[in-house]
Amino acid sequence: VSNFLKVLKDHTAGDPMRAEVKWTNLSRRDIARQLKSLGTPAGKNVVSQLLRDQGYRRRKAQKTRTMGQHADCNAQLEKIAALKQAYLSAGTPVISIDTKKKELLGNFYREGVTDAIEPTAVNDHDFPSAGNGKVIPHGIYDLGRNEAALHLNTSHDTAELACESIALWWHEQGSHHYSTASELLILCDGGGSNSASHYIFKEDLQALSNQLNLALRIAHYPPYCSKYNPIEHRLFPHVTRACKGVPLENIETAKHYMEKTETTTGLNVVVRIIDKVFETGRRYAADFKETMAIQFDEHLPKWNYTA
Repeated sequence: VSNFLKVLKDHTAGDPMRAEVKWTNLSRRDIARQLKSLGTPAGKNVVSQLLRDQGYRRRKAQKTRTMGQHADCNAQLEKIAALKQAYLSAGTPVISIDTKKKELLGNFYREGVTDAIEPTAVNDHDFPSAGNGKVIPHGIYDLGRNEAALHLNTSHDTAELACESIALWWHEQGSHHYSTASELLILCDGGGSNSASHYIFKEDLQALSNQLNLALRIAHYPPYCSKYNPIEHRLFPHVTRACKGVPLENIETAKHYMEKTETTTGLNVVVRIIDKVFETGRRYAADFKETMAIQFDEHLPKWNYTA
């Protein structure tokens, strides 16, 4: 079973809103082949039984959408799996980052039920103008320690927010647990505030590297593969569950409920508020591309580089 779980570890995707929804992109034949390479020969029938024991079933999607798949998708996923293994084995920190779904602040309805003496009365319409803005939860999940940080902001989801969130995590948690580390592996999606194609993220990342005196190794997930980013199924669905059924009146209320996030495997979540306005529309310096110290990998350089 341990080798079976090892095979699935880097090939499991999840739903950030529902912890119970997980799936694997490996066929039973693929799993059997990898088990054999690990010294545990198993046929497809045994693999099917192991999948059932772990809660996997053959299921048909309820909705379908046609999306493209990059030709280098599998190669990048395999590269990320190898990087994770190498860094974790060496005791070097590995974090997964992303921005959770933004939440309206105010007396708005939210999915889920709670144990209460009386029902909670909320607005009958979710008009943003009737609320107090939106909360942007930027998450950081430490793969080696099963710990996480959520940094809440109410302005904009930008590259500056992502880098400030990483800096806060490092100063408050990372540097204490990895006091001798000189490098940090960051797993992230290819779009959003940490876009693989935007040089403003690379410029902010280089400034962060200089500030922390750390080499920051970036590995982006390919397009349409964000569901394989560990934070999506190891942190976000549990945060959703902690906040179910309660209106998030303001950012302090959101912090209160998100701090209650926990799992049976001992996930620890620290929640902080970043009270700062982050500007949109920033542009990188005119000469940044010519002078930047970013080192790109020879293989799949768009998704793999180091500041």
